[in-house]
Amino acid sequence: MLVRAFDDDPVANFMFAGQRRRQRGLHSFFSTQLRHQYLPHGHVYTTEDLSGAALWGPPDRKRHPVLELLQLLPTAPFILSAHTINALNLMFKVEGLHPTEPHWYLFTLGTAPERQGQGVGSALLRSMLAHIDEAGEPAYLESSKERNVPLYSRFGFEVIDEIASKAGSPPIWRMWREPRVPEI
Repeated sequence: MLVRAFDDDPVANFMFAGQRRRQRGLHSFFSTQLRHQYLPHGHVYTTEDLSGAALWGPPDRKRHPVLELLQLLPTAPFILSAHTINALNLMFKVEGLHPTEPHWYLFTLGTAPERQGQGVGSALLRSMLAHIDEAGEPAYLESSKERNVPLYSRFGFEVIDEIASKAGSPPIWRMWREPRVPEI
């Protein structure tokens, strides 16, 4: 489902040029992330019908950026294209800008294409953000689709900055959310 959800993603299209390469690269990318980082050390939530998924890293999760990037090596053959160096530079730049203060990190929020616009992503966000607000903790994400920025904004995320397009790479919006006081 995540492969299909990210098929039209600008960053996925930049990193994995070509339909077949993109599908195989995204499958490898998400499989690696789930297997090595989010199932053992994070929080993975899906809808009952598996039409949506959210992968969260908790504030106490020890981050090892170099190791995490090395764990993506199985994805490397699918990145090989005219954009390889630029794609790797983009990954390192995004990782280098990741906030250092404790926060919940929304690594991925994906909805099956046939269910997009039906509230699946909103339900996944609402559920986890209620827990985050109860704990009084902030949250962070990077959006690679401009059309998703208003969705995240409705849930209290604010754009910190936009990683500008360089060497043909698409922009990425970094967003931060302070905890909300639960309504009584």
